[in-house]
Amino acid sequence: MTISNSVPITPDLIAAHGLKPDEYQRILDLIGREPTYTELGIFSAMWNEHCSYKSSKKWLRTLPTTGSQVIQGPGENAGVVDIGDGQCVVFKMESHNHPSYIEPYQGAATGVGGILRDVFTMGARPIAAMNALRFGEPDHPKTRHLVAGVVSGIGGYGNAFGVPTVGGEVNFDARYNGNCLVNAFAAGLAESDGIFYSKASGVGLPVVYLGAKTGRDGVGGATMASAEFDDEIEEKRPTVQVGDPFTEKCLLEACLELMKTGAVIAIQDMGAAGLTCSAVEMGAKGDLGIELDLDTVPVREERMSAYEMMLSESQERMLMVLRPEKEEEAEAIFRKWGLDFAIVGRTTDDLRFRVLHEGEEVANLPIKELGDEAPEYDRPWIEPSKPAPLASGDIPQADIADALLKMLGGPDLSSRRWVWEQYDTLIGANSLQIPGGDAGVVRVDGHPTKALAFTSDVTPRYCEANPFEGGKQAVAECWRNLTAVGAEPLAATDNLNFGNPERPEIMGQLVKAIQGIGEACRALAFPIVSGNVSLYNETNGRGILPTPTIGGVGLIRDWSKMARIRFAAAGEVILLIGAPAGWGSHLGQSIYLRDIHGRSDGPPPPVDLAHEKAVGDFVRALITKGQATAVHDLSDGGLAVALAEMAMASGIGAECELPSSADPIAVWFGEDQGRYLVTAAHGAVRAILEKAAQHGVAAATVGRTGGFELKLAGARAIPVSELKQAHEAWFPNFMGE
Repeated sequence: MTISNSVPITPDLIAAHGLKPDEYQRILDLIGREPTYTELGIFSAMWNEHCSYKSSKKWLRTLPTTGSQVIQGPGENAGVVDIGDGQCVVFKMESHNHPSYIEPYQGAATGVGGILRDVFTMGARPIAAMNALRFGEPDHPKTRHLVAGVVSGIGGYGNAFGVPTVGGEVNFDARYNGNCLVNAFAAGLAESDGIFYSKASGVGLPVVYLGAKTGRDGVGGATMASAEFDDEIEEKRPTVQVGDPFTEKCLLEACLELMKTGAVIAIQDMGAAGLTCSAVEMGAKGDLGIELDLDTVPVREERMSAYEMMLSESQERMLMVLRPEKEEEAEAIFRKWGLDFAIVGRTTDDLRFRVLHEGEEVANLPIKELGDEAPEYDRPWIEPSKPAPLASGDIPQADIADALLKMLGGPDLSSRRWVWEQYDTLIGANSLQIPGGDAGVVRVDGHPTKALAFTSDVTPRYCEANPFEGGKQAVAECWRNLTAVGAEPLAATDNLNFGNPERPEIMGQLVKAIQGIGEACRALAFPIVSGNVSLYNETNGRGILPTPTIGGVGLIRDWSKMARIRFAAAGEVILLIGAPAGWGSHLGQSIYLRDIHGRSDGPPPPVDLAHEKAVGDFVRALITKGQATAVHDLSDGGLAVALAEMAMASGIGAECELPSSADPIAVWFGEDQGRYLVTAAHGAVRAILEKAAQHGVAAATVGRTGGFELKLAGARAIPVSELKQAHEAWFPNFMGE
């Protein structure tokens, strides 16, 4: 056995691969010798944070991942959830943060491409995409460049591929100045008995490379995504992949066509760490070895080394184990679609991962240990300190109308139309709600009444103030947004974005956020079925805000009864469901305090999960019975912002009262959780209030729709046109358009 070892393994080389000295010693103990250069790269890819979850695995195991509706939970390319009638929804959210900061267009574009592959690798046709984006402060010199590049990259890839982008988030904060976040979500439809998995089976079967050719783009990308940034960030540009959405569209069609032939035994998308990760995962899951011959891998560049080929993250590639008798049929399908098809290896029974290149064996490693024996850390963590409550009577005052207009016209609450109009939101002709409401909604193609709802949510300022409550709130708001369109929440995916887990205070944020997420998911019967952890989101030691994004999917059984946020008509009654006696009062960590008074103090609003469940179920029943004519959940900015958003969406004004002896600021801008605004015809109101009382759900009439002004008690009337002008202007002005 000759294993090439032409590159000397030095401490500097080991460190450059993101391996600590004790981890390298673990490699030596495992294989009984010094690794080759290619083997060092393979270990670096498989044992980095991005691929192995070595800092988070202990805590991820505590999340609820099962339920009667769950067909496949975490551990595969995407989660799978039953929606009845022999169909299922396949979905996942994943980060492409580091690449998008280095090269925003391609970083964001390949994030979209990667998450779409995760979905159609399972045998599902993608039907919807979303993205959750966080950028630095608007005045930072790099922010506008990043926004322009990321939005253009998402639109460029998703539009060309042909999937509607139906929702998402965009936020700004100085803590993302050196590290933007790009979290991409995709969902697809499949037959429940037609799901494909990555577990290889059978000995001596062909391992087949499919799709685009391998180049040098993205070499070391997963390792780069598992490290902090510093001043040498521009040197990392070559680690960013380059995407081709038209090739991906062909790959989708070829894969789905091949899957119908019965040829596919196992399939794995080549994502992070490329050929290495896909081959190792397929073999290890099936208790098989894999032998690869790199001389047969289709390449687009000359003289590529084994190291480069194994670690390239070139896009639009798949690895499959095929039935030998179907080989010719499979090749014909891929050739028809103009894609490469090459037998690059075989399955073996010896649990070894062998790599051959130019007649040499450049790697020979124990395949199970590459994945199963990756370091797993129980990192030290400290309980995050909790902010002191706001002092009694500490409610700074402001002109209510001026404050509302400033908030609606600011970076965080202004219209995102500039962003989502660059995305194709209608392709496929099944979109029922486009961005701008509580959730995107897409019809289940071929079914007369069913639709699926999608949303993503997190409030990072809450998570920093109290990661446990912030984690609960992210789940609860996601659940509320699905409920607000009339969907039954089915399951969630998470994208946990944090700083350096080797710092105990950051690890404490991650631990408490996961605990909060877990508690909320259990209480709301909303399991986590897929997800991603993105750590080391720091530049020169300054970390991002803790940002555990939650993406949710819900089922609408009859989309003709779906709710929207816009007021349906003038002369209807506005009801506040789920509010405390004073309607609202919590100003800690509120947008009002931050944007109007420059303060970020106090605790975030607490989340009562039993209350969330009871109120949400009640509101969903109102929608299903056709009693609610419009619905909107309350979140950032509180009651005033929610009323303004409903008015702006419809062009219809409203006049709203105040409860007696209430502080107008606290009522209009408090961010108490578990609340919804519902409109109803006069004749339905009494029955709704009586039903609410029977269910122990607080409900109160707060006003009526009509006219062309928003009239909040204690404030001057604001024309809806003035609200719209403030709301729509910020983004185009910021982007210079």
